[in-house]
Amino acid sequence: MLLAAAVAALALLPLAHIAVAVVEVGWSGVAELVFRPRVAELLGNTVRLVGGTVAVCAVLGVGAAWLVERSALPGRRVWHVLLVAPLALPAFVSSSAWISLLPGLDTYGGALLVVSLSYSPFVYLPVVAAFRGLDPALEETARGLGLSAWAVFRRVQLPQLRVAVLGGTLLVALHVLAEFGALAMLRYPTFTTAVYDQYRATFNGPAATMLAGVLVLLCLVLLLAEIRLRGTRAYARTGAGAARHPRPVRLGPLTGPALLALATVVGLSLLVPLGALVSWFLTGTSARVDWAVLAGTTGTTLALAAAAAAVTTVLALPTGWLAVRRRGPLATLLERTTYLGSAVPAIVVALALVTVSIRLLPGLYQTVPVLLAAYAVLFLPRAIVTVRAAVEQSPPVHDDVAASLGVSAPARLWRVTLPLLAPGIGAGAALVFLAVVTELTATLLLAPTGTETLATAFWSASSALEYGAAAPYAVVMVLLSAPATVLLSRDVRRGLPT
Repeated sequence: MLLAAAVAALALLPLAHIAVAVVEVGWSGVAELVFRPRVAELLGNTVRLVGGTVAVCAVLGVGAAWLVERSALPGRRVWHVLLVAPLALPAFVSSSAWISLLPGLDTYGGALLVVSLSYSPFVYLPVVAAFRGLDPALEETARGLGLSAWAVFRRVQLPQLRVAVLGGTLLVALHVLAEFGALAMLRYPTFTTAVYDQYRATFNGPAATMLAGVLVLLCLVLLLAEIRLRGTRAYARTGAGAARHPRPVRLGPLTGPALLALATVVGLSLLVPLGALVSWFLTGTSARVDWAVLAGTTGTTLALAAAAAAVTTVLALPTGWLAVRRRGPLATLLERTTYLGSAVPAIVVALALVTVSIRLLPGLYQTVPVLLAAYAVLFLPRAIVTVRAAVEQSPPVHDDVAASLGVSAPARLWRVTLPLLAPGIGAGAALVFLAVVTELTATLLLAPTGTETLATAFWSASSALEYGAAAPYAVVMVLLSAPATVLLSRDVRRGLPT
């Protein structure tokens, strides 16, 4: 319990930092720093981009999911993989590719295009999973009553997809609020880019912290809005239903336009950025990149990712175990608290750890332990979810039998519990590992001086418009991110007809 409480306290550190800063500055100071024309402009930019991206991603995600799951579109397995594949491309890599091809894309429309293409899979994936869980009998009954395919979608399917759509759009909104690299490359100012600029330009703690506070409030508003919109309505059927695939809807003359629409989405989100990377790689890499430096940067990235995966998974163990073995209000509260840190943008987490390390432990400022702490706060839920699932599937009787045989608690942990949880621990560590490989914002602020990862090296080169030098770092990041994309698409793809 104490270990889980310590983990929850670490996750709450960014919120506590902002609360303390508000108290120190006072209401008059807060009003002076927050109620300014510049803040109003940033608020307008941020809200407009979040709203536009959510709307575009909802249309793209739901539409593509319906075509893949409910239509007789040719090659649905292939389309599914291609629609998920953009997740292997970090958003700041895609934005760099687009801005190198179209320098005039630094507008609201350009930011909306690039961010929507990068994040639409966050809506597509849960909607595909929800489609697979729907009872086809309801749809067949509706068609038997004479409803058209559009009417069946609007009146039968869409209401049942509500939770999946809301969850996916919430992920999109939180990612847009937290996005720094892509929007900085596109020169579109939001709260996240303003906090970074404020911190880097003047090291003005109060001003940057108050902007971060507004950003956190926006995150909390989104979380509460999603809960309110989701409601308490039940969406599960009472029986097992028919274990079969629904009859796909034949598109007829609309097959061509549907294929063209999917091809356009895949081309813009995947082929354009990859084509730019290939062009950079072929035109300037060999003469401008030190392959030894690339190898060293890759090694540093892998070392940090491995260390973060190990630390985060160890921190997730007490919380995941407690949530299952000691169910109750306190255990639930400690578990849910860990999710708050991941909902806060990385810039806020980094700013909080910078302030805490400078004030309390100056020797730790810009050291690896502080950077690992930031990774743990940001990615702890990824490990907790998988660890908890493993604990759920691990019967406590094995531990009880070992205890009855006189095996000590440490020995039971090492010889019984951890081997049973190994698959969940490994999956959580892999998710954290791959997330750290492409993490940019916290690494830029917290990495020790002289330390470069693939993400920061790409950022430095692309910011200087040295795209040929940036290409190898992007290619390695894509190659390291690809396994996660395969894992995300594999389970759904197994059930898709060709």
